[in-house]
Amino acid sequence: MIARIEIHRADDVYEYRVLADGDVLFDDAGFTSVVHCLVGAVEGLPPQVRAVEVACGGIVSGTYPLPVLAANAEQVAQHAVHTTAAVFEALQG
Repeated sequence: MIARIEIHRADDVYEYRVLADGDVLFDDAGFTSVVHCLVGAVEGLPPQVRAVEVACGGIVSGTYPLPVLAANAEQVAQHAVHTTAAVFEALQG
């Protein structure tokens, strides 16, 4: 199964929700960064999840096999932040 992690920011607080087949599996809030959201979300995933689609601010930055995301959460978070910023910049242009 491929789950989706949606990360949003309000002021300086981040929150995430994890979805599968459109249904919310779980969510959490109060994080200080995208990487902390990713780590929290991955730790709570059910065993049948094999890959994760990451969306930050409504922009999908990629789909990652779970072991790759778990081992490279900082890089995936950085990519998500940069991708979201680039898309928002392009939309304003």
